[in-house]
Amino acid sequence: MARQLRILITGGGTGGHVFPAIAIADAIKALRPDAEFLFVGALGKMEMERVPQAGYAIEGLNIAGFQRGFSLNSILRNLSFPFKLFSSTQKAKRIIRQFKPDVVVGTGGYASGPVMRAAQQKNIPTVIQEQNSYAGVTNRLLAKNASRICVAYDGMEAYFPADRLVFTGNPVRQDILDLDKKRKEGLAYYNLSEKLKTVVVIGGSLGARTLNRSLAEHTETLAGHTEIQVLWQCGRFYENEYSACATAQLPNVQLRAFIDRMDLLYAAADLIVSRAGALSISELCLVGKPVILVPSPNVAEDHQTKNAMALVEKNAARLVRDAEAVETLLPEVFKVLENEALQFSLGENIRHLGKPKAASLIAETVLELAGGSANPVKTEN
Repeated sequence: MARQLRILITGGGTGGHVFPAIAIADAIKALRPDAEFLFVGALGKMEMERVPQAGYAIEGLNIAGFQRGFSLNSILRNLSFPFKLFSSTQKAKRIIRQFKPDVVVGTGGYASGPVMRAAQQKNIPTVIQEQNSYAGVTNRLLAKNASRICVAYDGMEAYFPADRLVFTGNPVRQDILDLDKKRKEGLAYYNLSEKLKTVVVIGGSLGARTLNRSLAEHTETLAGHTEIQVLWQCGRFYENEYSACATAQLPNVQLRAFIDRMDLLYAAADLIVSRAGALSISELCLVGKPVILVPSPNVAEDHQTKNAMALVEKNAARLVRDAEAVETLLPEVFKVLENEALQFSLGENIRHLGKPKAASLIAETVLELAGGSANPVKTEN
């Protein structure tokens, strides 16, 4: 009887690492229904809940990142870092030894480093899925022994061996395809008018203070632009602070802490304001609507600005700096909405950058390394 294909996937900490990991597993499963999967994440992080919800088994490592701050709490946490790294490395080796994967896929996050290193030490093929246009230190180190590096941006040979790069794009949810068919449903779902231009401001699950301030501090301006309606996603963290503010009470402004149907929100939008995380940008490329990006400055190596500039340089998005957003974001919104030619070009240019088959391309890369194919392994009794 032929041995069952085994794929180990490691990554998490944020949705930008977790959701691509699940999408890759789903794509491999579609090609090879016989494959067995195991995920490895970080204890206490969102993957420990989201991965089982998606139907996959997961093991957790007691690992956390190195803190860059100088507070007492950061210093104390950093003192425990070497011990957590050592114990996580030992557990990663044990998982590799017991599960015996054919290929290990890393999507980033605290757990990826120890697991990918353990696999490489055993000469097991490894695939890095780098979401950002700027590669982090861990992935750059892992790339030296990686079999393939799947990327979403041009110019990644600056960080990785060029002969192992595969341009795939980032895996995203499939329900955001063909949004034109969902526009009326989206407007109705969010109680929005078909007669007004819809501006969607997305701050992420926790929210983005700069985006919230950019709306909250300009009540009179928004009140005077009755030709638009704004759906303002403030984030759970900021819900209490902003739900009672004057801007949130305007008839053409709707504030929500979170969004349960992103596909319908995208479908209803005429203009989208967003942070510039890699997963968000990959989704926006498939949505194909005019976008204004406000990169978060609170990320390693300012990689969100680098993500945004990859689009801006191709006239596929507009950029507003975080430090200037409170004063300049709304003027930029009105500038785009008043220029139909600009709206059209932004939408067309960003749509051309979309990679709707990213997960399938990564799955095919993984199967190639496993020495397999898209056909299930035949077994004999």
